[in-house]
Amino acid sequence: MASSSGASSGSSAIKNSGSEGDLQHVVVVDQRKRKRMLSNRESARRSRMRKQNHLDDLTAQARQLAKENNQILTSMNMASQLYLNIEAENSILRAQMAELSQRLESLNGIINYMNSTNSVVFQTEEYTQSQTHEYDSFMNPWSSSLYLNHPIMASTDAFMY
Repeated sequence: MASSSGASSGSSAIKNSGSEGDLQHVVVVDQRKRKRMLSNRESARRSRMRKQNHLDDLTAQARQLAKENNQILTSMNMASQLYLNIEAENSILRAQMAELSQRLESLNGIINYMNSTNSVVFQTEEYTQSQTHEYDSFMNPWSSSLYLNHPIMASTDAFMY
């Protein structure tokens, strides 16, 4: 029995040493597991920080772009208003130019008519020397050489709105 008890105690010693090895192995695995969990938590924390920083950068960039967009829109609105004002002024000037051109053409037509009429009058005067110069000036003010063949120049200053 001694040998059986010795074998028993030897076997329990082997079991104890195996249990201690298993225990140490479990402790080492547990430490590795905790170390890995801490490393994963730290990595996840850094990832969340990078994500937050990226989100903050994108938010700041969006604000900056919105500000630039508003400035561009304001600039475009001012340019459009200026364009409309200039276009309206240009339209007014075109209408004035058309009106003045029409008046000039009409006045030049009158001058041409008066010149042709004056040539008839001058021929008539040469034929009849009995009329006096005062009577002719009174009845036909265009007969004076001061008014003949002088074009009428139009000016936009006369028609300010």
